[in-house]
Amino acid sequence: MAEIVNLNHVRKAKQREEDKARARERRVKWGRIKADRERDRLLEAKTEKLHDGNRRERPKDEK
Repeated sequence: MAEIVNLNHVRKAKQREEDKARARERRVKWGRIKADRERDRLLEAKTEKLHDGNRRERPKDEK
């Protein structure tokens, strides 16, 4: 005798697998972990600080 299958469970399981696959693809394409974003932010701040530190100011009487 055949096993009884609830088609709603099968449909939902299939949808979950498709969602997981789509999520994996999107993570590869767009995803960046928090550590990468933080590292980039700190590097940008360091570069800006270095740039500002090397800036030459003109004397106020000279234009």
